[in-house]
Amino acid sequence: MTPPRGSAPQRRDSRRQPDRSREPDRNRDPDRNREPARAALTIVILAAGQGKRMRSDLPKVLQPLAGRPLLQHVIDTARSLDPASIHVVYGHGGEQVREALKSEPVSWVRQSEQLGTGHALQQVAPRLADDDRVLVLYGDVPLTRSSTLRQLLERAREDALALLTVMLDEPTGYGRIVRDSRGRVRRIVEQRDASKRELALRECSTGVMVAPARSLKRWLARLKNDNAQREYYLTDVIAMAVAERMAVEPLVAPSATEVLGVNDKAQLAEVEAAYRLRQATELMLAGVTVIDPARLDVRGTVEAGRDVVLDVNVILEGRVKLGDRVRIGPGCIVRDCEIGSDTEVFAHCVIDRALIGRACRIGPFARFRPSSSLDEGVHIGNFVEVKNTRIGAQSKANHLTYLGDAVIGTAVNVGAGTVTCNYDGANKWQTHIGDGAFIGSGSMLVAPVSIGAGATIGAGSTITSDAPERQLTLGRAKQMSVPGWQRPKKRQP
Repeated sequence: MTPPRGSAPQRRDSRRQPDRSREPDRNRDPDRNREPARAALTIVILAAGQGKRMRSDLPKVLQPLAGRPLLQHVIDTARSLDPASIHVVYGHGGEQVREALKSEPVSWVRQSEQLGTGHALQQVAPRLADDDRVLVLYGDVPLTRSSTLRQLLERAREDALALLTVMLDEPTGYGRIVRDSRGRVRRIVEQRDASKRELALRECSTGVMVAPARSLKRWLARLKNDNAQREYYLTDVIAMAVAERMAVEPLVAPSATEVLGVNDKAQLAEVEAAYRLRQATELMLAGVTVIDPARLDVRGTVEAGRDVVLDVNVILEGRVKLGDRVRIGPGCIVRDCEIGSDTEVFAHCVIDRALIGRACRIGPFARFRPSSSLDEGVHIGNFVEVKNTRIGAQSKANHLTYLGDAVIGTAVNVGAGTVTCNYDGANKWQTHIGDGAFIGSGSMLVAPVSIGAGATIGAGSTITSDAPERQLTLGRAKQMSVPGWQRPKKRQP
């Protein structure tokens, strides 16, 4: 029989007991030493706050962080934990929130009246299975790492509630963690209800917790609003757990940054700066040279090779893949792109959903619109725009050119001021330029049109019909001079 907890173990005389440690036990239950199966994880994200201090028509949880809504970041973190279900409690601007995130695989739960965090969770309680573990997150706290939450989940048991806390030098506005003389968490007291001694405490509640659903639902049903805010505080369940002699397992967050909440535009900027530094740091630890981490914006995911260099004020959006020794100059925007090794992008270029090959030279002030691709060694110079065009290896378009809806071969030279006239006012048409063609400056190629391999187009030509291979094609008006002609002069008043 197992001795009562805290009692001394029964002594056994080893001399009277045969050693069976090496003998197989045919009666042993094969599952006896296995860990019990973990309860299914349900995540509840509280996102019903109005956000009056934002002074914005956009609901607080839709305010952008790195180009995506605050709530989107929290949902992404929640999904990384592989939960059985995610419930989002919404309220203010609810339909706008649901519409913005309608593709997310979450269950939406409406909180008609905002009566506190406890009241918000009460709205979800009927959907919680008794055997679940429930993780509570917040839609305006976007920087909590999944690694921290996994540590918190490890501390939660059927007989233990896990609580994420944080140490703050300036804890004003936060609920304080009250511990006993043995360091055990006893309760959380909110700022407005705290005594002078409690206000001096630096350990604060983040509100993030993991609790067994059966117990949590029981506590939620007993919440009262007899406090300064006249709200139902979720944090009151801590004292209830203690009263039932359930263990409260605290985990102090690795940094205050992870639990920063957003209530106004100043805090939003603070979180944005923290997110920016986090992303830049991860890239630097992966070997990327970031000239100024404070002036790099990563608004998506980046895969980078060796010896990549990112200059100041670079913005990387969506899914970006950078090969070895890629250099991105100052002020560039790169969105959903793959850029091959040894390519250099000079200052102030915009590359949007393009595939850039190896050893290319781009910019400055070049623009790539979607569905464009460059083969190896292509040069695209200043003030050149490329849209839905494939350009073959070693081709060049170095100045002031528009290439739209075109297929361009290898070793083609496109002179300054060339335009592929691809739009007739109703439909788009394609231009084909063969290998080794030379397009003179100031040429208008009126699509649909084909320029043959090795063809030369004389400068200033307007080409409306196909140009044959290895021939000079001109399309100019006849030049003439008018003897004795004089410029008009302004009339005297």
